[in-house]
Amino acid sequence: MQFYIMTLFPDMVMDGLNTSIIGRAVNKGLLSIEAVNIRDYAFNKHNSVDDYPYGGGAGMLMQAEPVYQCYKALAEKIENRPRVVYLSPQGKTFNQTMAEEFAKEEELVFLCGHYEGIDERVLEEIVTDYVSIGDYVLTGGELPAMIMVDAVSRLVPGVLHNDVSAEFESFQDNLLEYPQYSRPEIWHDKQVPPVLLSGHHVNIEKWRREQSVIRTAENRPDLLEKAELSEKEKELCEKILANQR
Repeated sequence: MQFYIMTLFPDMVMDGLNTSIIGRAVNKGLLSIEAVNIRDYAFNKHNSVDDYPYGGGAGMLMQAEPVYQCYKALAEKIENRPRVVYLSPQGKTFNQTMAEEFAKEEELVFLCGHYEGIDERVLEEIVTDYVSIGDYVLTGGELPAMIMVDAVSRLVPGVLHNDVSAEFESFQDNLLEYPQYSRPEIWHDKQVPPVLLSGHHVNIEKWRREQSVIRTAENRPDLLEKAELSEKEKELCEKILANQR
C-alpha cells in the first residue's frame, strides 16, 4: 500500500513513521510512505505558501495554488485520481471501521493543513474525505496523518508478525479488548486470573468475551449501540450501567 502525505514538514512525518513496526514494513516493501513538501510547489522566490485571508482575521492561510500543484504532480505520478484525506476538526471522527475502509485502497493521500487552514477552493477541488481525530485543535495535520497511517498500515497483510492481532483487538465487534497478562504469574501480590492458566480454550474465550463486554460497558458504553450482544450480555451491561447512575 502506498501513502502520500502532502505537508509543509516532511521531516517531521518521516522521522515518526520510519521507526518500529511501520518502518520495518517499509523496509520489507509492504508499505510505501512518501512525504511531499508543498513548499516545492510555491510560485515565488521566497517559497512562501501562505497569505492573509480575505475578510480579515487572525493568522495566515495556505494558498490554493501550491497545494493544487502538489496534488496534480501526485495524481500524475499515481496515474489516477487518488483518494485525498484532509485532516480537519470539521471532518468525521476517525475510527477502526474507517481504518478498515482505507486499508482497502492501493494509494491514499493525506493533506496536512497548517496556520489557519487552507483556501477553501482547493479543498473543494481535490479532497474526497474530511477526517478528524478528535474534538480539539492542533497546530497542523501532521500528527493526525501519522496516527491514521499507523492505524491503517497495521491492517495491511504482513505488516504485523501475527495477523490475528490486527483482527482481535480493541474495537473489534465494537467492544474493547479484554485485559491481558504475561509472566510472572504473581506480580505485586496480584495473580493472573486462574482461567488463563487452565489450558481450557473454550473457557478462556468465554472469559475474554465477558471481560470485553464489561470493559466496554464501564468505559465506552457508547460503543454498545452497535455491538452484537447476547441476551445475557445485554443484561450484564444494563446491570453495570445501572450501578454507574
